[in-house]
Amino acid sequence: MAGLLRRALKEEGHAVDVAVDGPQGLWLATENEYGAIVLDVMLPGMDGFQLCRRLRESGAWAPVLMLTARDGVTDRVRGLDAGADDYLVKPFSLLELAARLRALARRDGRSRPPVLAEGDLRLDPASKQAWRAGTELHLSPKEYSLLEFFLRHPGQVLTRSAIIEAVWDFAYDGGSNVVDQYVNYLRRKVDAPFARRDLETVRGMGYRLRRAGSG
Repeated sequence: MAGLLRRALKEEGHAVDVAVDGPQGLWLATENEYGAIVLDVMLPGMDGFQLCRRLRESGAWAPVLMLTARDGVTDRVRGLDAGADDYLVKPFSLLELAARLRALARRDGRSRPPVLAEGDLRLDPASKQAWRAGTELHLSPKEYSLLEFFLRHPGQVLTRSAIIEAVWDFAYDGGSNVVDQYVNYLRRKVDAPFARRDLETVRGMGYRLRRAGSG
């Protein structure tokens, strides 16, 4: 099931880590700042209730969606009392899981603006939509994730390795040109139709989304 969920979420444009047991999940969730955590109750080494409680005690407040085959009220209450934000009973629809995660992202109290914007470029993380000058942009999931990463770091030079880690979730081997390809794809949809050149190449370093009004 973990493999299926990983594949489905990656197709939605998310970068995904998978923990095979409770202790590994605890370590990953305390070492990384995730947008959301999908947590199965039945985990080896430490069950989901205990893991969720440990996360909250450690100060990790990423939204948690708990999965379980149990549909009793007691288990739902235990999950919520442990600090979970939502609960989904197996079997479930992948479409519902994705919708629940979007809802959790909207409710996340951490400092994430509901809509990211730079000049006339806007992106809504909850609805997975983006616009330029009021025109909706039709982006693939990976293009969308790349644009979101740029919009979360306007004016900053982003290295290829940083982009790979955030958007593709695998180590940059130095020889891959996947970042360059996707930046070019994005330019064709975000810059070229609007006579802009805001996605800049910083020679020898990486790429930057130019801030509105700069140069």
